[in-house]
Amino acid sequence: MSWHVYIVRCADDSLYTGCTNDLLKRVATHNAGKGARYTRSRLPVTVVWSVRVKDRSAALSREAKLKQLSRAEKLALISRPRRKRRSP
Repeated sequence: MSWHVYIVRCADDSLYTGCTNDLLKRVATHNAGKGARYTRSRLPVTVVWSVRVKDRSAALSREAKLKQLSRAEKLALISRPRRKRRSP
């Protein structure tokens, strides 16, 4: 099972960082008003950045590091062009 660390942009233009093992379901939960308390009053949310990690431990660690970033640093991260993966 893969895990994702993600950043969503809320309707008020704020950013929320989280992690999950089912990104589509988690975003749907946020948008249904049943996700994190922070996002409930800032709907809808849109995924602006995500990365897949190997396990829950890696996801929680990456999430904690992202939450320490300033807003400006997060905006710089999400504006970077994504690298394309090579085919094996």
